[in-house]
Amino acid sequence: MKLGFALLALASVASAQWLDYPAPGIPRLPNGKPNLSAPAPRAVDGHPDLTGIWAGPGTGGYERNIARDLKPADIQPWAEAIYQQRVYNEGKDAPRANCLPDPFVYYHAVDTQRIVQTPGLIIVLYQGTTNSQHREIFTDGRKLPADPNPTWMGYSVGHWDGDTLVVETAGFNDRSWLDIEGHPHSEALKVTERFHRRDLGHMDLDITIDDPKTFTRPFSLSMPQHLTPDTDLIESVCENDRSVTHMLGGTSVRMTSEALTKYTGNYEFSPGNPAYITREGDLLFLRMGTNPLKLPLVPDSEKVFISRTNGDLLEFSFDPKGAVTGFVFHQGNANRKAVRK
Repeated sequence: MKLGFALLALASVASAQWLDYPAPGIPRLPNGKPNLSAPAPRAVDGHPDLTGIWAGPGTGGYERNIARDLKPADIQPWAEAIYQQRVYNEGKDAPRANCLPDPFVYYHAVDTQRIVQTPGLIIVLYQGTTNSQHREIFTDGRKLPADPNPTWMGYSVGHWDGDTLVVETAGFNDRSWLDIEGHPHSEALKVTERFHRRDLGHMDLDITIDDPKTFTRPFSLSMPQHLTPDTDLIESVCENDRSVTHMLGGTSVRMTSEALTKYTGNYEFSPGNPAYITREGDLLFLRMGTNPLKLPLVPDSEKVFISRTNGDLLEFSFDPKGAVTGFVFHQGNANRKAVRK
């Protein structure tokens, strides 16, 4: 059993909400639908009220590879080595495969969250893909503790910068993965979130990751949120899957960096529809079109590579001299052929 397919099955529970009940106090259009462009509500203290159920931008982004915008020099060598090994193992030891939590950065990307704002304290309830989780954000003026007990969600304090809520979180354990593909972090991790509710239905969320033991510099990413009114959260409970011990945990095929170089280059599915194969260390990556996401590829043979992200197959073709001429991307029921340029 390949872990990637198991994780996709787990993700299906979070694909739909279970209630359709008009939320009170929501401005409505003449047709009865929520007016998502109405002004943002305000709390009694005058700050924007972030209360509501919010959803992230969806799959295919930072939840797969949080370091997708970074250069190789931005990642500490030990962290890159662990990441590549986890890709080769196809996530067999991923926390979510063992019913352990994801970091809240992942939840912001693809899951649904309920924010409950009160004076001095904000509660965030995450629906989660494998497990429902919660966070407390203290806005009563306290500072981050100097030496907090390490936890999965960390310790969060917030303050207002004008109409933007700034949340600082530290005190993480080092057991979670920053993304599905396996980028690690240390207990030195600090996450800063900036929430700015532009109107009723739209909230900007900018996140800064600062972990000097794992990355050589802090980096930021944006995960805009949209309000999902008239619904509710679904309970997500992960039950330990006894099949974990029987998962294959990747492929035994290994190829040297020099051998992988022959696959790198520019390809084209059709005119104006490019694809790029690049190499970083002992891994190949596929990038398609203008999407910055790079899919890591694990060799199953000299000819066939497996996409760690979704379990799809990339089958290369060669000329009589052994030079790579193209590939076929077997993606679900579709077979997309690309020619080397």
